[in-house]
Amino acid sequence: MTAHVIRWGILGTGRIAGVFAEGLRELPDARLVAVGSRAQETADAFGDKYGVPRRHASYAALAEDPEVDAVYIATPHSSHAEETIRCLRAGKAVLCEKPFAINARQAAEMIAVARERGLFLMEAMWTRFLPLMGRVRELLAAGAIGEPRMVTSDFGFRTSFNPKGRLFDPALGGGALLDVGVYPVSLASMVLGEPERVSGLAHLGETGVDEQSAAVLGYGGGRLAVIWTAVRTNTPLESTILGTDGWIRIHRPSWRPTKMSLVRQGGDEEVIELPFTGNGYQFEAAEVMRCLREGRTESDILPLDETLAIMRTLDRIRESWGLRYPME
Repeated sequence: MTAHVIRWGILGTGRIAGVFAEGLRELPDARLVAVGSRAQETADAFGDKYGVPRRHASYAALAEDPEVDAVYIATPHSSHAEETIRCLRAGKAVLCEKPFAINARQAAEMIAVARERGLFLMEAMWTRFLPLMGRVRELLAAGAIGEPRMVTSDFGFRTSFNPKGRLFDPALGGGALLDVGVYPVSLASMVLGEPERVSGLAHLGETGVDEQSAAVLGYGGGRLAVIWTAVRTNTPLESTILGTDGWIRIHRPSWRPTKMSLVRQGGDEEVIELPFTGNGYQFEAAEVMRCLREGRTESDILPLDETLAIMRTLDRIRESWGLRYPME
């Protein structure tokens, strides 16, 4: 690994892999040097589209590529754990797409391997690293709204039903919660920590996964988070953080926010805008690169213990519905 340029490999060639490849173009100190797929044809097609010189016909070949410093895992949820561990065992730093794993047991195994080997690992919850979310953390730390007492957040959209698609197939970890419900759960975690109590309801569709759901998370001192998520229902895509001395509203789409409203006790609404260039995925990549250059094995913005706590919360929400995946 050179002092200035971090060499990236992408494991997987689906839509999100392309989004990440586009994001890397915003970073002059990042170089996308390799891609791994399950077939040479798809690796070559991805390489042609994004200018990737090294194209591997297997995930194992990418993991073993000596020209790669860090790997972005862009496979379906069901293989995140396996591919992350594969890359860690090959000595690579890893950025794993959210949800980090299927469940907390898998997440704990991934984290254990990274820590045993002294390697960097981070969940790719890209929203956490956007400029506006950094400003949210600054305002909360400064006490701008007093003590945060409640969080409300949603992420839902309507897609067509496809029983074999990743959003509906239990074997791929389908359902709204793991795909987009992780966004509001992660926000609640950032603001309030890990809940003590979890209560949820869901509509499980004909394939057995959650097509829409809502949950209430309870924290010490009576603090609450209310979240809802869906893949067959459109939602407002907004988030609010309510405090003893004011509130923050993150405008839609709150998963890619550039604007928020801040209302302090007795004051007028203040609108804060922090636009950015590119698609936003460059910020999580930049955090990985910062940590690697500083010799860190995890990010203090999204530590591994928090990622594990988020996975425990997702497990508890699913448990309240009785949803278990075949691999569990």
